[in-house]
Amino acid sequence: MIVVGFIATAEGRAALAAGLEEAARRQEGLLVLVHAPRGSEQNDLDAAAGEAQATVAGHTAEVSTVPLGEDVAEALMSAADDRGASAIVIGLRRRSPLGKLILGSNAQRILLDASCPVLAVKPARGEESR
Repeated sequence: MIVVGFIATAEGRAALAAGLEEAARRQEGLLVLVHAPRGSEQNDLDAAAGEAQATVAGHTAEVSTVPLGEDVAEALMSAADDRGASAIVIGLRRRSPLGKLILGSNAQRILLDASCPVLAVKPARGEESR
């Protein structure tokens, strides 16, 4: 099982694409955990879940949402542990040289604390979220 953190951004789309490739390469199923940025409404989360569902259609995949306000890093790591995941896939934003000193807190927690390997991907240049 591959667990992917998905948010409806270029970074999330890159993570989902990489997760689909990794699941196919390993011949494993995929669990997509959809979350939304702070301050989002339920309809934003529902729209993101719909996008993820459409993207994984035809693949061996399950899409679930992380309820608004819940700890995303904890949800991803718990899902990976519960499912015996072989990897977690997350998306990262490109950062300025100064910004590189500080990694997003959720990404940092997942990279440092996950009990399985973590694949961190970035979108292609020009596709980054603004």
